[in-house]
Amino acid sequence: MKIKAIIHAAEEGGYWAEVPIFQGCYTQGETIEEILENLKEVISLYAEDEPENLHPSDQVVELNL
Repeated sequence: MKIKAIIHAAEEGGYWAEVPIFQGCYTQGETIEEILENLKEVISLYAEDEPENLHPSDQVVELNL
């Protein structure tokens, strides 16, 4: 399954990410590797609670620097 996520550079350092198909689904991390791991975890939690929002689609990851 592929889910779209948007990764942003945080002003104070590190990164934060949002998952548009899940309202209120955000996470943060100090590195790209950490944010990707955190995204996997938070998406799996939201998928359990809101399975009706899951649709097959291409993966899109954006990074704002």
